[in-house]
Amino acid sequence: MTTPLRFTASDSHISEYPDPITFTRGTSLIIHEKYEGEEEWDNWFYCTMPGHTGGWVPGQILHRDEGTYRGLAKENYTARELEVRKGDELVGLKSLNGWMWCERLSDGQSGWVPLSMLHRHTADNS
Repeated sequence: MTTPLRFTASDSHISEYPDPITFTRGTSLIIHEKYEGEEEWDNWFYCTMPGHTGGWVPGQILHRDEGTYRGLAKENYTARELEVRKGDELVGLKSLNGWMWCERLSDGQSGWVPLSMLHRHTADNS
């Protein structure tokens, strides 16, 4: 078993998406535009599904139907972002496209945090 990565939030992060898209493996999705922002968060696609206005989904978990805007989810997913304050202690569990799925040590809350907001602990600074 690998040792979890430890991080400290180097800045605060507030989610702009209070109602994150959440789905299970096999969910049918409509795949819209690819994210193209200054942050260089590669391979994120805006997706919608029945009953939800949509959210950003990593391309790695999408199976796109050839020549269409339709696709299927390859795995369970939520776009929930973890709101953090500078100094929060976190454990990083999965990294995708400039974001890290983290769990806050103080309360166990979890969600995506931009890697740019995280300072990784090393053996020297843990």
